[in-house]
Amino acid sequence: AAAAAGVSSPADKERFICIYPAYLNNKKTIAEGRRIPIDKAVENPTSTEIQDVCAAVGFNVLLEKNKMYPREWNRDVQYRGRVRIQLKQDDGNPCLPQFPTRKSVMLYAAETIPKLKTRTQKMGGSDQSLQQGEGGKKGKGKKKK
Repeated sequence: AAAAAGVSSPADKERFICIYPAYLNNKKTIAEGRRIPIDKAVENPTSTEIQDVCAAVGFNVLLEKNKMYPREWNRDVQYRGRVRIQLKQDDGNPCLPQFPTRKSVMLYAAETIPKLKTRTQKMGGSDQSLQQGEGGKKGKGKKKK
């Protein structure tokens, strides 16, 4: 594990783990970079969503927007980004006792992202909210003129 952290990284970042959206994406295979079971994974998570759920639970989070997962062939903005999360304190103890491992963080993020407001609004519990959402998007540009 010491070699994986890399000597070139500054000491303050060494305790930060990296999470790429691909790790949690149920559209990816293990070979393409998914690291959690497909039934727990999320559809196309973004680095911002991962940042949001981890910051909300109290992690020290750093979003690196222009980093790319090396195995990601799609260069679109939504697939970009890497989230650095401080998993352990300087003495090696977990920052949050409920998340002792990087896998626990990934599973938590994947479980929580579908509950985000941005997700629940898009999917919409009722037909009404869906129609309103779509109608709002269509009408915005034209009405202002």
